[in-house]
Amino acid sequence: MTFRPGPPPPAPPSHGNAAAAAPLTDGEWHRMHPLTPLLKGGIFLIVVLGYVLNSLRDQLVEFFIPGGGGPQDDGDPVRYVYEHGVVGWVLLGIVVVLVVLIGLFYLSWRMHEFRVTGEIVEVRSGVLFRTNRKARLDRIQGINISRPLVPRIFGTAKLEIAQAGNDANVQLAYLGTRAADDLRQRILVLASGAKEDERGPARASNGMLQDRVDEVFSPELDPAAVHATRIVKVHPGRLIASMLLSGTTVFILLAVAAMIVSVALTGEYGILFGIFPAVIGAGGYYVRKFSRSLQYTIAETRDGIRIGFGLVSTSNETLPPGRIHAVSVAQPLLWRPFGWWDVRINRATNAGNGASNNQQVSSIVLPVGTARDVREVLDIILPGLVGTAVAGPAASQEQLREGSSEAVNVVDDSLTTTGDRGGFVHSPRRGAWLRPFAFRRNGYRFVPGAVLLRLGAVWRSLVIVPLPRVQSVKVSQGPLERALRLASVHVQTVQGPVTARVGALDARDAQRLWADTAERAIEAAAVDTSHRWREREARLDPATSVPDADHATGTVPPGSPWGAVPPPGAAR
Repeated sequence: MTFRPGPPPPAPPSHGNAAAAAPLTDGEWHRMHPLTPLLKGGIFLIVVLGYVLNSLRDQLVEFFIPGGGGPQDDGDPVRYVYEHGVVGWVLLGIVVVLVVLIGLFYLSWRMHEFRVTGEIVEVRSGVLFRTNRKARLDRIQGINISRPLVPRIFGTAKLEIAQAGNDANVQLAYLGTRAADDLRQRILVLASGAKEDERGPARASNGMLQDRVDEVFSPELDPAAVHATRIVKVHPGRLIASMLLSGTTVFILLAVAAMIVSVALTGEYGILFGIFPAVIGAGGYYVRKFSRSLQYTIAETRDGIRIGFGLVSTSNETLPPGRIHAVSVAQPLLWRPFGWWDVRINRATNAGNGASNNQQVSSIVLPVGTARDVREVLDIILPGLVGTAVAGPAASQEQLREGSSEAVNVVDDSLTTTGDRGGFVHSPRRGAWLRPFAFRRNGYRFVPGAVLLRLGAVWRSLVIVPLPRVQSVKVSQGPLERALRLASVHVQTVQGPVTARVGALDARDAQRLWADTAERAIEAAAVDTSHRWREREARLDPATSVPDADHATGTVPPGSPWGAVPPPGAAR
């Protein structure tokens, strides 16, 4: 039986500026940057070339400086080839190998193609073994652009489209830097449901060499290029201090102290040799973490939340609204004297084999910041998560921000509170048997569009779960909890670093949290439109909203078959 593919997906719509005017989003097949085979597989050639040059070093020195090449090694392969008169054959073999490799690279580049239609991003590659990957536009969890050092020098970048599921990401490696930025913007425009695409002025070219220099030394975030309306940056000094005041540093200091005590008691110095690998590993860990966290920025853009970081190799990712399933604001014990916090999120993506680990890195939205930084970050990420559930699907961006302001205020006021302050329902006094330090802080409350869990007394945290993103709610009760009339509630979201679980609650309060969360989540999901986050712009546009005037007021024309359908803001 012969496999016959179906008709191709439709091309993007042909009206408006959002209609894929760029050549890369016209629905046709396009190839990657011509240097892609070299950047992906040319490292092997560089290693071979380095070995050959190292072997020719003595001969080159002897040729230009007679007698300066030093003693000749009898096992030198270059000298052996020269003395046996087979230089021509060796050069011919090298030429043949290079021709074969260049032919394979060219064939690989020809067979590596992608296209962007009105529904999917599709990539196919491979010569002998063909692969084909697709990413639906309405299921995109984020788009990341990474620029490692070597591709950055050549003016290229890797674009990775994050999808829900294990090893479901789609990579476009490599594209030109400007082509990658433009392609990401247009994919997000198509996925958002926008009718018009406001494009900024094209960047003028100053020559190939000057363009490469400008791209290498340009800042990670250019506000003029991304049209950011709000930007939060991480202070480098605070970043270094937060790394030194981490649990990893405490563990290393304890290990070193234990080794010193062991040497003092036993007089054996051999154990000190075990310190060196640990010191090298710890130093590499800190250097990598510091270099990746430098220039860390969180920006609010029309296309979503933009998270950028990196010094030598940069990476930036845009998360569309509604793709965040849980938010955690946490404070380690050593950060408490300085009032520092970090912000982490859960996302519906899991990078697998062949995918980068930038998704894991960008789960940290704010590596370290003050309470003021936390509030600014929440002002960026919460409107798209809880604003729709509060203000309705046709609300403007300002109305979404106003709808989420109560949630931001409650989080800001509840970072350090205990007991019933802030309207929280906390654990009863008998919960001290299971939470001796945290029973007064342990609690929950609802805000418009989200449920908040206040946890921990030593390691404080506050978890925000947007109601439209709730997957399920579970109530559990172990033997001790049953004896104490307590229970635990787990508001389940996608897997990630944030765990929305509160324990040692009164059994009746836990039952009430379970029932209210399930009911409110259904109502919030009924009006959630975050998967098409810019369609409301078309509804708010007078030129396009006239035919839907009756629909906007909740009425329908006489005789319409949709008379029984409730208006968008109604609970279902």
